[in-house]
Amino acid sequence: MLTSVDPDVIRALGDPLRLRIVALLARETLCTTHLVEETGAKQTNLSNHMKVLREAGLVETEPCGRFTYYRLKPEVLDGLSERFAGLAASARTAAENKRACP
Repeated sequence: MLTSVDPDVIRALGDPLRLRIVALLARETLCTTHLVEETGAKQTNLSNHMKVLREAGLVETEPCGRFTYYRLKPEVLDGLSERFAGLAASARTAAENKRACP
């Protein structure tokens, strides 16, 4: 059931910029500078979005000198994917079920 997924993960992925960041991080580990270049977001705005993604448990950080690199945590997306796949399977089997109105 989807209710067992951390609501912060769903909320974090609900923002178009954060979803774009997750898509970028799915391809490679990037620092803040790279993410600013790729998204066109201002650095302060991007930092706020990264905080939301970190707090939701979707990304982890790696300090490297004066830069911070971000890496996606695929296991979190795996769990979310499994929940959605379960909902889809349930919807397929329940397609013929119709509760009668009183």
